[in-house]
Amino acid sequence: MNSVAPKITVVVPTYNERDNLPKIVDLLAALRLPNLHVLVVDDNSPDGTGDVADALAAEGPIPVAVLHRTVKDGLGRAYVAGMSRALAEGADIVIQMDADLSHPTTAIPAMVEKLTTTDAAVVLGSRYVEGGAVASDWPWHRKALSAWANFYVNAILRLGVKDATAGFKAWHAQTLRAIDVESVQCNGYAFQVEMNYRTVQHGMTIAEVPIKFEERSIGVSKMSLGVQLESALVPWKLRFGKRTN
Repeated sequence: MNSVAPKITVVVPTYNERDNLPKIVDLLAALRLPNLHVLVVDDNSPDGTGDVADALAAEGPIPVAVLHRTVKDGLGRAYVAGMSRALAEGADIVIQMDADLSHPTTAIPAMVEKLTTTDAAVVLGSRYVEGGAVASDWPWHRKALSAWANFYVNAILRLGVKDATAGFKAWHAQTLRAIDVESVQCNGYAFQVEMNYRTVQHGMTIAEVPIKFEERSIGVSKMSLGVQLESALVPWKLRFGKRTN
């Protein structure tokens, strides 16, 4: 008896990523995963990324949809909008990944397999489990900051994962509904932490598979001082604030 493959939607937020976006779509197409879709969430990029996304939607190698947003209000808000759209359009699995080629698309089959064959509610592409690695060209102080951030978040929130700030994840649709993704408030990298915390609060399992993280080769990093400050404060707000729904 033939069964329909689960609909997998890869949500990719973009801001000034016109050079990287076609490469990402080609890499995803090369996976040859059945029923794989891409949802580009573009925040009105001045470099024309939205137009590139529309062209890929018209004649790309795999199904591509585009959500054009008129404001640039952070990575978290873009992901919430994209995930909400993916759920509304019937996704069974939602994958979140950055547009800067730092997340290896080759890890997606392993992430999906882990998600669909275990009790995992979400699977992280992890830099800090055995077999994983951060970018080899990161300076020592950035490696130290990343390692400290994970220790810091886990010490406060007790998430029990190696890569608490990972931004490459595969979610069951029912997990996103259970944690009420549309009500997530955090932005930037703190968004990743709040999503994990809500998952743990609901008694659900977070699994990890190793990835080798790469530094972006094209474009400019979006990490700002404001994002770093929010990321430092959010674990305390989550720990001592009211319980999320």
